[in-house]
Amino acid sequence: MDKKRARSLKLKTLKLQDKLSQSFEALCAQLNGSESLTSRELRSRSFDFFQSQGFPTNKDEEWKYTSLNRIIKRDFDFVSEESSALLPHDIAPFLCADIDAYQLVFVNGVFDAALSKTVVQENFFVGSLSQGRKEMPEVFAAHYGKLADQAQSLVALNTALAQDGAFIFVNKGAKIDKLVQILFVNTNENKSRMIQTRNLFVAEDRAEVQIIERHQALDQGHMFSNSVTESSIGAHAHFKHFKVQNDLDTSTLIDSTFVKQGEKSFALVDTFAFSGELVRNNLHFEFTGPHAEAHMDAITLLKGKSLVDHHTFVDHALPNCQSNQLYKGIYDEMSKGVFNGKVMVRKNAQKTNAFQQNNNLLLSDFSSIDTKPQLEIFADDVACSHGCTVGQLDEEALFYMQSRGIPFKEAKAFLMFAFAGDTLKNITVPQLKAQLINMVAKELKVDLELNEVQL
Repeated sequence: MDKKRARSLKLKTLKLQDKLSQSFEALCAQLNGSESLTSRELRSRSFDFFQSQGFPTNKDEEWKYTSLNRIIKRDFDFVSEESSALLPHDIAPFLCADIDAYQLVFVNGVFDAALSKTVVQENFFVGSLSQGRKEMPEVFAAHYGKLADQAQSLVALNTALAQDGAFIFVNKGAKIDKLVQILFVNTNENKSRMIQTRNLFVAEDRAEVQIIERHQALDQGHMFSNSVTESSIGAHAHFKHFKVQNDLDTSTLIDSTFVKQGEKSFALVDTFAFSGELVRNNLHFEFTGPHAEAHMDAITLLKGKSLVDHHTFVDHALPNCQSNQLYKGIYDEMSKGVFNGKVMVRKNAQKTNAFQQNNNLLLSDFSSIDTKPQLEIFADDVACSHGCTVGQLDEEALFYMQSRGIPFKEAKAFLMFAFAGDTLKNITVPQLKAQLINMVAKELKVDLELNEVQL
C-alpha cells in the first residue's frame, strides 16, 4: 500500500473534528506566513472557538428544528482541487443564459480563471477573494471578518478554513455595468467532500451592483458546502443579491450572509430554494445609518425528503429604517421547511417600519413546516407587523377553474404559481427574471408563456 492510500485509510478512522484539526494544521503549514499576522490570528481564534463549541445541535434554540447529526457522521474529504476537465458547456446549464455578464466560477472551492470573466477597473473590481486580498489589501483589511458573527460555530469554522471565494468592490458613485454571476461547482466524484467558501462584497457610497450566486454539485457524492458572505453597503448605495439553490438531493448547504447598510441605502437578498438534502440560510441585516431599506424575499419549492431552513435577523438600531420580509413555501411529499424570522427594534429606532410574512402550502400529509416569526420592540413610535399562514390550495378556486375547462393538474399548478409569483417582483434583469420564472414553472410542472406572465 502506497503512502497516499495509507494516509487516506488512517484519516477515515478519525472523527470529523479530529480531521478538521488536521486539515487546519495542514492549511497553516501550506500558507506558511503568506498571510498577514492579523489574518493568521483571526484564523487561529476562529478555529479555537469552533473546537470549543463543535457543530450546532438541537439543544441550541436556533437549531431546534434542524439536525446535522446524520450529515456530520459522514467521512468527508477536505481537499480542494480544481478540475481542469470542465468546459464552458459543462457549466452553461447553471448560468443565466443570453446575457452579457461578469462571471466567477469556482471548482471544488478553487477559482477557475479559464471559466471566469473577471474585471479590474478604476471604479470596480470583480474577481476572486485571493486576488482581492493581494490587489486591494486596504479594502480587504477594512471589511473582511468585520461583519460575520464569529460567535456562530459554523461561521468560525469557515473563517478558520476558507481560502477563496468571490470578491466584488464598487467605488463611490460607480455602477457595475453588468450582472455578476458566481457559480460554485463541486465535482466530488461520488465522494463525500466538505468545502468552505467565503465571499466579500463592498459597495461604497452611491454604488450599484447586482449579483446572482449558485452552488451546484455535478454528481451524487455527498457534498457539504459551508459558505459565508459579508456585504458592506455604503450610504445611498443600491445592492441586489439573488441566491439560486437547486442542488442535488445529496448536497448540504449552510449559507450565512451578513449585510451592513449605510444611510438611505437599498439592499435586497432574494432566495430561490428548490432542492438539496439540507439547506440552511442564515441572513443577518444591520443598519448603520437612518432611512435605509432592506428587502428579503424567498420562495421555497420542495419535494422528496429535502429540508430548507430559513433563519433571518434584522437589527433595527437606528431610526427611520425599513425592512420587508416575504417568505413563501410549497412543500410536497416528505419535504420539510423551517422559518425562524426575528426583527429587533431597539430603543432609539423610532419611526421604524418592519414587515414580516411567512406563507406556506402543504401538498402532502407527510410534508411539514415549522414557522416562528418574531418581533422584539423597544421603541414606541413604530409600524411593525408579522404573521404566518399554513394551509392547502383553495378548493373553491380549483373547482372554479375546472368549471371553466382547465384540467385539475394545470389548475393546481397555476394556483401555486400565482401563490409564489410575487416573490419575483424585485428582479429587474429581464433574462434573470425569465430564467427564474421558468425554474419556478418547471418545479410546479406548468407551461407558461413568459409574455403572458405579469409580475
